Amino acid sequence: MESPTHTAVTEPARAPVSGPAIATGEPLAVRCLLITVALAFLGLFLFLPLIAVFANALSEGLGLYLASIRDADARAAVRLTLLTTGIAVPLNIVFGIAASWAIAKFDFTGKSFLVTLIDLPFTVSPVISGIVFVLLFGTHGLLGPWLEAHDVKIIFAVPGMVMVTVFVTFPFVARELIPLMQSQGTDDEEAALSLGASGWQTFFRITLPNIRWGLLYGVILCTARALGEFGAVSVVSGHIRGRTITMPLHVEILYNEYNFAAAFAVASLLAMVSLVTLALKKLAEWKARQQALEHEEYLVQQRPMEAP
Repeated sequence: MESPTHTAVTEPARAPVSGPAIATGEPLAVRCLLITVALAFLGLFLFLPLIAVFANALSEGLGLYLASIRDADARAAVRLTLLTTGIAVPLNIVFGIAASWAIAKFDFTGKSFLVTLIDLPFTVSPVISGIVFVLLFGTHGLLGPWLEAHDVKIIFAVPGMVMVTVFVTFPFVARELIPLMQSQGTDDEEAALSLGASGWQTFFRITLPNIRWGLLYGVILCTARALGEFGAVSVVSGHIRGRTITMPLHVEILYNEYNFAAAFAVASLLAMVSLVTLALKKLAEWKARQQALEHEEYLVQQRPMEAP
């Protein structure tokens, strides 16, 4: 008997790869049109408003611009804005690091629920957030009578403004650190602990240096939101000039009083802060990408050589 013959099956030839593929197969005219539309959108909704702010701020001369900034109410608004931001941001740093550390490094009951709670301020209107705090701590609120009996004032005072600012800004640091810590894993911490390092030593010498640029990115976003927060602060502030007026509220009051030049002068300070924040944000993003690449290269170097 003859042995069965085996026919060779040949795979279809693949087209040679001549170079990197073009990102889109659309004609050049279509791509140019899309870029033009994008630039026009940015110009209409970003660049023109910025130009309008600075143009109106200086419309009546540099002297009035400087006088509007040096005004006593304006200086009080700047001080209060910096105070609320200076309290809210460090609190959110502590919360963000603790929450992201727990979520990324440990498994526990209620982990998904905690992540959902962190996202809550993103889904609730700031005005509604302010009303909730009024219902809790106001004179006729749930805790209002007890607070009034002990002469503790939260609503229409600085403590209430700080509390709502903390609430609307607390997701930013945690939301930047959680995916970063999850991508880094726990190998470095486990190695440090196995070598005899304590928990705090591991945190300050291993974890914190690994997340420093992600942490800075979250702090920048948190600070920008705290400086410009309007809705929730407006509800709980009481609009008392010189005492419970932040910079955004001061701009609103000046504009409603038809003092447009002064309103735009104060608004220009917020615009300049936004531009500085944007520059710092891009720097933090670049540093975070560099750190991620360095971490990936380190992991590749640590992998054992595979047997052939």
